[in-house]
Amino acid sequence: MANHASALKRVRRNKRRADINTARRSRIRTFLRKVEEAIASGDKAAADTALKNAQPEIMRGAAKGLFHKNLAARKVSRLSARIKAISA
Repeated sequence: MANHASALKRVRRNKRRADINTARRSRIRTFLRKVEEAIASGDKAAADTALKNAQPEIMRGAAKGLFHKNLAARKVSRLSARIKAISA
């Protein structure tokens, strides 16, 4: 257990950041699920709209350090390719 004031403060701060990161990660997953559902339904317009809404959230997660920026770019790229393939 933390014995110094600074260590106690660090524990509080880590807990607060973990809660924020958990909420943000959950929010991003919800956006991704909406895109996946739109792709599965075969509705290109809905999938496009869902991706447009999800992309800023995904990139914000990368900027905040939730996951690597290349992972974010890869997810957006692959979702975009899948949406593009719907009409083909």
